[in-house]
Amino acid sequence: MSRFENLEFDEAARRDQAQTPRADEALWLEEADAALRAGDFEQALRLFSRAAEANPELSAAWSGQIRMLIELGEFKEASVWADKALERFPRDPELLAAKAVAVGRLGDGKAALAFSDAAIAEAGESPYVWLARGDVLLGRGENRAEYCFTRALTRAAHDWLWPWLASRIHYFHRKLSLALKFVRQALTLDSAQPVVWFQLGRCQMALGMTAAAEESYVQARQLAPLGTAWIERHELGEAPAAWARWWTKVRILLGAEP
Repeated sequence: MSRFENLEFDEAARRDQAQTPRADEALWLEEADAALRAGDFEQALRLFSRAAEANPELSAAWSGQIRMLIELGEFKEASVWADKALERFPRDPELLAAKAVAVGRLGDGKAALAFSDAAIAEAGESPYVWLARGDVLLGRGENRAEYCFTRALTRAAHDWLWPWLASRIHYFHRKLSLALKFVRQALTLDSAQPVVWFQLGRCQMALGMTAAAEESYVQARQLAPLGTAWIERHELGEAPAAWARWWTKVRILLGAEP
């Protein structure tokens, strides 16, 4: 069963949702944000789904689901789910922005720009709307993308989450030097986040900075609540074989089983 199928609601579930205390909505959103910040996109997806189940009129829960599908590389499912959400909230800026990213990563730059334009036109001034626009413009190879990332980060200047996400976007588009720049910004804001250290290591490794990458991976492992298992569960699948071999060496140096 796909992640997309897990998000479907049936009528019985909808009736049950009407009995759910509204306090649960805030709880699911809070826990989903915590899972996102831990790099656990699968868990964040489940939690955003619970929030939407608790209140199907909660647009933030729908946009959260789409964003997590994008982070998981499920671009087609994200696009389809965005269409379903936009049937409910046709003018929601973050849903339009998420749709833009989904279709952009599927290769339709023209449609992506149109959805991003619509998000901006709906007074979309949240960090995500501008982060998404930068993503779209990077996919189109446009130099003005960096203005969008600057605008996104000024709207959440003290939160490490946004430069970390900006780094992940640049890493996806293989803009590695800029990915490194943004993750260093995140590290300046909070050096205790294992996902930031791990992203730093990914960028360094991709740029051939193997010694520095080793140190970053060690920091990530030491800070991660579940140690090596945390990194392997959430990120190892994204890494090339060379990175996986290097990480095995790091684990041996740290005394972990290979």
